[in-house]
Amino acid sequence: MALLGKAAMVLSFDVVPDAIEEHDDWHTREHLPERLSIPGFLRGSRWVAASGHPRYFVMYEVAELGTLASAAYLERLNHPTPWTTKMMTHYRGMARGLCRVTASFGLGVGHAGLVIRFKPGPGRESALREWLVEKELPGLSSKAGLGGAHLFEAVLAPPSTNEQRIRGNDAAVHWTLLVSGYGAEKVALLAEKELSAETLEKHGATDRAAGIYRMEYSLTEREVSPRQF
Repeated sequence: MALLGKAAMVLSFDVVPDAIEEHDDWHTREHLPERLSIPGFLRGSRWVAASGHPRYFVMYEVAELGTLASAAYLERLNHPTPWTTKMMTHYRGMARGLCRVTASFGLGVGHAGLVIRFKPGPGRESALREWLVEKELPGLSSKAGLGGAHLFEAVLAPPSTNEQRIRGNDAAVHWTLLVSGYGAEKVALLAEKELSAETLEKHGATDRAAGIYRMEYSLTEREVSPRQF
């Protein structure tokens, strides 16, 4: 399995243009290290849109779903640093999902990623999940240019915290697909073929939104000392 834990937090958002440079510096030097110092946080990665929107996709891989409701995590959310407090005011259109990893195929994480956000239609959850997990995703990771395919389902409601109050209400995340690889063109073709809007709709998905992303930065918990925070 390419992912490091049994659960993940996935975020999609924009940042006001004038704050992008500072945001990326803050996110790299303070925010990711702070999050990865929390027990159970295993890896964080920041992705930037090559096509589609919003600009950012961020994924935190965590040991288990309970990590995302832990006292240590909530303490950070309710006591943001001064730099975090400043940066939260520049966020726009945040969507945040606390997800179980329903399926994960392949090894490693490629620099190119297709991110698809969608909802199962009413009464179509089981059929859609079965098609993705049993038929469509297992073979993708072995195709030329690709390396991993992952399905996330949001199952916890994010609590209201001080960080969220600063940036405004977060939109809900339902299901998310991430397919990553080393061939950007091969990854992009999936959005037009195997995982196109028409194909997903045929199997029961609604409200599909897709973007092609490149990984900009990643960090694991082994690289961070908890004593820093």
